[in-house]
Amino acid sequence: MIVELGHFALILALMVALLQSVLPLWGASRGNAMLMALAAPAAVVQFALIALSFAALTWAFVTSDFSVALVVANSHTLKPMLYKVSGVWGNHEGSLLLWVLILALFGASAAWFGGNLPERLRARVIAIQGLIGVAFLSFLLFTSNPFLRSAFAPMDGRDLNPLLQDPGLAFHPPFLYLGYVGLSMAFSFAIAALIEGRVDAAWARWVRPWTLAAWIFLTIGIALGSWWAYYELGWGGFWFWDPVENASFMPWLLAAALLHSAIVVEKRESLKSWTVLLAILAFGFSLIGTFIVRSGVITSVHSFANDPERGSFILAILAFFTGGGLILFAWRASAMEAKGVFGLVSRESALVANNILLAVSAFVVFVGTLWPLFAELVLGRVMSVGEPFFNAAFTPFFVGLALILPPGAMLAWKRGDPARVTAQLAPAALLALAAGLIALATVAGQGLIALAIFAATGLALALIWPKLPAAFRAKLPLLVLLLGLIGLVYAVTSGRSALGPIGVMLGAWVIFGAMTDLWSRTGRGRGRLARLARLPRAEWGKAVAHAGMGLVIFSVAALMAWKTEEIRVVSEGESFALGPYQVQLVDVEETRGPNYLTTMAEMRVTRGGANVVTLYPEKRIYPVQAMPTTEAAIDYGLLRDIYLVIGDAQQDGGWAVRAYIEPFANQLWLGCLMMAFGGLLSLSDRRLRLAAGSAKARAPVAGGKAEAAK
Repeated sequence: MIVELGHFALILALMVALLQSVLPLWGASRGNAMLMALAAPAAVVQFALIALSFAALTWAFVTSDFSVALVVANSHTLKPMLYKVSGVWGNHEGSLLLWVLILALFGASAAWFGGNLPERLRARVIAIQGLIGVAFLSFLLFTSNPFLRSAFAPMDGRDLNPLLQDPGLAFHPPFLYLGYVGLSMAFSFAIAALIEGRVDAAWARWVRPWTLAAWIFLTIGIALGSWWAYYELGWGGFWFWDPVENASFMPWLLAAALLHSAIVVEKRESLKSWTVLLAILAFGFSLIGTFIVRSGVITSVHSFANDPERGSFILAILAFFTGGGLILFAWRASAMEAKGVFGLVSRESALVANNILLAVSAFVVFVGTLWPLFAELVLGRVMSVGEPFFNAAFTPFFVGLALILPPGAMLAWKRGDPARVTAQLAPAALLALAAGLIALATVAGQGLIALAIFAATGLALALIWPKLPAAFRAKLPLLVLLLGLIGLVYAVTSGRSALGPIGVMLGAWVIFGAMTDLWSRTGRGRGRLARLARLPRAEWGKAVAHAGMGLVIFSVAALMAWKTEEIRVVSEGESFALGPYQVQLVDVEETRGPNYLTTMAEMRVTRGGANVVTLYPEKRIYPVQAMPTTEAAIDYGLLRDIYLVIGDAQQDGGWAVRAYIEPFANQLWLGCLMMAFGGLLSLSDRRLRLAAGSAKARAPVAGGKAEAAK
């Protein structure tokens, strides 16, 4: 009965979504306040109905109701409760239900928190959210119904994919969907603005919080997925440029560009057309990601479904919303006249460069992801595009982004003073150069030289720096940037050994640049620390997010340059060297878990004869699906992870073992968390809420001359 109630609620939600998408749009075009007022309650009712449907499906999984076909295919009575719940979205149908639930949540949030919006804009935004809901609810009900009954209810289910039976994968999809689907709000605002014919500073202030929230969720979701791949798949890496990984990364890049572009619209009334285009493309790439995951056109370990019919339905949705949005943009773009004028050296120009680099980076990832499909369909060739292409094609754009980030954030609006900014950033440049030299000396085994560089840098900043000529101090950042570019060319041509010091210098440049930016906003004289504490949260959020990105750059470079790897066959009782450590395979035994069988190894790690840690890597078999999984054993540390994997038994009685030292791996996850936390700080800034509200008193401008004449 509960299952039928959930199915019925989903049908009602589709009917409400139809009303939500039609009546408010009609009311906005007619100036009918009563029809426009229907938007908010319809959005809330739709969300309540889908939440009821989702709760019914969750109940079926929790109670192991094997009369439901989806529960049979994705659950098992012995499965832990966490994975019974996460099994709701660990499949195509259930994950799509979660997709529409989050979509309805954002629509309802616009109804709850959109009271400051002009009446017509609010009605149109909620109506477009309802139209997206109509498309995906129809897709769900007609091709992917999660409430279908089994003709015969078995005694037990076929279990969830073992790779998904992990805490990281339990929380990764919800966060990722909150990001994917959250970008629908930016799309709805863009389409509403195109219909209305108005994009101004108030519109940018309204769209920024929604985009920022989606970007935060995407950041957390991508980080969780990367962390899961790191510790669960047993390959010792954090990113493989897998098509589904790329499908989440492309919207993240475009959402970051959209955030920075919206700032220009808000502050200077410029880049209006570009900002609207980015809003359409960001959601369009979210739909492309949905297509990649669910159509089966590209093989991936992350894919949910392999059904061309479903893929055709999603492709039609993608064509309707993205294609329709671009057609509307081409028709109405002339109405979005830019007002602000700015110089070549200004914050606006830096943000334009930021947008170009992010957008081109996303395009590079897009081409690399879909090129194998294009080659097979058009050229008739089977080929793959792997990590070397992405590293070579993507890295230069992100390096350029990191180089311009600190000065770009500190330049003044309209016309910046490059001499002042470079003088302010000179200490950060000196520290970045010193960090790179210290890393180079440390890698070369010259610890005393590294210590000397550190002491000399501190002495220079404390005593010598204030006495140096101002002209020299102003030119130092340019010198450091030139050295960085030379070092980058050297790193690319000489192999991975030089990537570490260059990455350290680049990451330090971004981190110290963010700190300098924050400190420069405290003025001069006494009381700077007190003024620092009173700075707006948005300023703190920007600095924390930028510093987080610098930490990610440093960690990625360190992992690529200084990782130690050993792959060998080891017998019980035998030891082998792993960098400065000795690893001994003490014992291997067979044991049993709640719903799996496992081969567990005991591996002791020592250094200089002293015990460091004992780790227990596993190789599991889930009998229901007869599928093996690898459970790496990791000793997490601030400066390094010791990463051990047990493989298959060998004919000579030994065991295949993979062992890694992962330098600074945890800084990668910390950097991602810092970026998300910086976004949260900015989102909590009351100016984002009150500034939009201050524009409420303005008379809304209707879309087009016909409406203005009424």
